Parts: sequence; structure tokens; C-alpha cells
Amino acid sequence: MEELVHAGLNALKDLGVDYGEVRAEVRTEENVGVKNREVEAVSRRESRGVGIRVLHDGAWGFAATGDTGKRAIAKAARAALAIARATASVRGERVELAPEPAHKAKFVGPCKRDPLAVSLEEKLDLLFSCTDRILAVRGVAMAKGGIAAWRVEKIFGNTEGSLIRQTLTQCGAGIEAYAAGAGEFQRRSYPCSFGGDYASAGYEFIEGLRLLDHATEIAEEAVALLSAPVCPTGTFDIILEGSQLALQVHESVGHPTELDRVLGTELSYAGGSFLTLDKLGTFRYGSEIVNLVADATVPGGLGTFGYDDEGVPAQRVDLVRNGIFVGYLSSRDTAPKIGARRSGGAARASSWARIPIVRMTNINLLPGEGTLEDLIRDTKHGILFATNKSWSIDDRRVNFQFGTEIAWEIVDGRKARILKNPLYTGITPQFWASCVAIAGPKDWHLWGVPNCGKGEPSQTMQVGHGVAPAKFAKVQVRGAG
Repeated sequence: MEELVHAGLNALKDLGVDYGEVRAEVRTEENVGVKNREVEAVSRRESRGVGIRVLHDGAWGFAATGDTGKRAIAKAARAALAIARATASVRGERVELAPEPAHKAKFVGPCKRDPLAVSLEEKLDLLFSCTDRILAVRGVAMAKGGIAAWRVEKIFGNTEGSLIRQTLTQCGAGIEAYAAGAGEFQRRSYPCSFGGDYASAGYEFIEGLRLLDHATEIAEEAVALLSAPVCPTGTFDIILEGSQLALQVHESVGHPTELDRVLGTELSYAGGSFLTLDKLGTFRYGSEIVNLVADATVPGGLGTFGYDDEGVPAQRVDLVRNGIFVGYLSSRDTAPKIGARRSGGAARASSWARIPIVRMTNINLLPGEGTLEDLIRDTKHGILFATNKSWSIDDRRVNFQFGTEIAWEIVDGRKARILKNPLYTGITPQFWASCVAIAGPKDWHLWGVPNCGKGEPSQTMQVGHGVAPAKFAKVQVRGAG
């Protein structure tokens, strides 16, 4: 792979480009899924290639090739330059890059047990044991489970002298129970919905999820939801458990702080943001206890790496400090737009065939004090929401509605009856301003989101969100159906 990068850099040198970079990647992915007592899906694939990005006359050009021969790489370099020249002929503002010193480095993510080396038989045995346990609960109509793993090996080099090698191994798993009756069905998932929880780690992470220990619990809750009352409508104090709060952070903090959306260069895929440049440093985003960071250095996160895809070291960047909006997610070509001396290290590409764009790293809500039990105990009358079921938010990330698989009414500091089809709505800054309590480090967890979509052509990226359950005052709530 290093030879491929050098071949690309030599081609760029011969072309005399203003700036250029080459990424060679090998990506291996595996997915295993079961439904009831049958295998639903098994896939394994490998993708390798080279992406070349060129800056010429203040404009970008990008080309990629899956042919790793020197001639093909040189051809891709010429194509990238041709695209840059064509773009320069119609561009408006010139691209300016934030300075970044050259780096010679190697980064290997944590992995004790290679998830891609674990046998298919072992994975199926775990998933079938879970679905058997789920199906043993009367009233369950369907059980599902899945395990996914992938590894990315890549080398980055640029004409400024950087040469960076990285290996990232990531995996995760989840199970689901479906109950049906009286013209409806209900789902319960563990450890969260939409495939489960993920981390930058080896198979030891999947073993630590203890899927089998929670199979009966989610099955019984799915059945109980069939006869549960619909969530009431009104204004309530609410508590969001960790996985739901992670999605709330993702949609109402992560995306609006992406600087390319703010600048209007990423609008076609539900882009845009209400966090205009005049708000930086002055706008109240939330209550004084709300502190949010973009941290690509925290161990185990799907958004953790050594260097981004522009060769900028991983960083921790403040986004909201004591409730005030103070920072954006940025790249080398967006950071100068806000007068930043350096990129925030958030330029990432989903594969060798895609151009780097501003992406979330690990967007984390810093913990407060106490536990989830303390939040419940301090609530006279409220609702606890758990496990996302649906979400909707406008393209500027202001108005939103989220639904969860399950909720519990809280009465006099105790969890009471189960509620089904719960929804809560809000306006982003007002919602975060209503945050009155955040649980402490004991309940803080770094959730993995493997399917964040952005860009056109679309890029699916892995990101993380560290949160502890939090309480919000006087939120609009209603029940669906």
C-alpha cells in the first residue's frame, strides 16, 4: 500500500500541482444476521483502491481507482487535476487550506480478539441462542439478531511530506424482539435499536454486551407493550436514557455544528444549519450544565482515530461550553472561514472512492453528577424515554420529533406503568436550555453509530456519542396511535 501512495505522490509531483494527497485503503466488512431460527444474511467483502485529491488554482479535484497498477494511479492523478482545472474555471471563492505540519506516524486501534477471525459458527451460535430465548416468551412473533465487523487499513500521504499509516478495527451487535396482537406489533431492542451498539474494539466488545442475558427481558417488554396504555399528551419533565440521548446529540448537536453545512457547501443531503457564523461564542445553546465536545481521542469510539483523512491529528474540540456555543467541526478548507489557525481534524471519507468532507467524530455530552436512579428519584411526575424508534428533524436542525420503543411513567420518584408509542418534540436550543440534570460518570457510555449518512454521492460514516442519561424540564409529549 505504501508503494501505491508513493506512486500517486510521484505522479502529482510530475504534474506540478499546488497541493495533492493520496489515500490507499483496504476495507474488509462482515455482516451476520438471523431471524428466528434461520440465517437471514451472511456477507463478507473486501474493497481496495486509491483516492487522489488535488488543489489547483484554488479549486479541488478528486479521482479514484480500484486498479492499483502504477499506470492507473497516474491516470487518476491526471483526472483529479483535470477536474480541479475545470472547477477553477467556474469557482467563486478560492479554497484556502489551514496550515498543518508534515506527520510521519502510525496508529493502530485497540483489538484484543479479531472479530473477523471469529468463526461464523461461534457468531451464529450466540445469535441463535438469543433468538431461541426470545421466542420462548409467549406472545413473541419474531426474533432477530445481528453481528457486524469491519477493518480499515489505510495509508495517507501528501505533497507537504506527511505519511500516515492507520489500522482501525470495529464491531458490534444487537438483538430484537417483536410481539404482535390486536392489530399492532411492538419491538424491543438491546442494547439499542437499528443494529445494536458498536465500538472500535475487538470481539471482546461483543462478548461484553451480554446479549443472551437480556434476551428474555426485551421479549417480555415487547409483549407487555401490546397491552400498555398509549403515552399521554401534555407537558412533562422527561428523562432520556443513554442510547436515546445519543441520537438526540447526533441530530441536534452533531450535524448542525458541521461547518460545511453552515457555509452552505453541504446542503443537498438534508443539509444546512441554524448555527450561523454570527452565533459563534455568543449563542446560548443550552443550560449552564450542558458541555459538549467533539473528541476523536477517546478510547473505543467509532469516531476515534489517530489522524483524519487530511492528515490532521485527532483532537478534542469544545462545541458547547457551559451552555454557550463555542466551536464547529471543521476541516483544513473550512477552518480558515472562521479565522481558525488549524483544522479541527474532522475531515473524513467513507472509502478510498470518496472525497473527505466534514464529519462527526465522537460528539460527547460531558457527565454531571449522580445516577439514572437519582434522576428518577428527583422527579415528582415525568416520563422516562428509552431506545429510539423514529426521528424527524428539519434540515436546519431546529424543530424535531423523536419516538422511542418504550417509556415509563414516573410517579413520586419511582418508575410506574409502561407506556407505548411515546413521542417528544422540541426546538433545539430551547430543548437543551431545559436540561436540568445530567447523570455522572458511572452511567456515562460511549455509544457507536455505524450508519451516519451525509454527502452526495452518499457517504455512510461511523461516529460515536458519549452520554449519561439526562433530565429535561417541561417538554411537549404525546402518544402515537
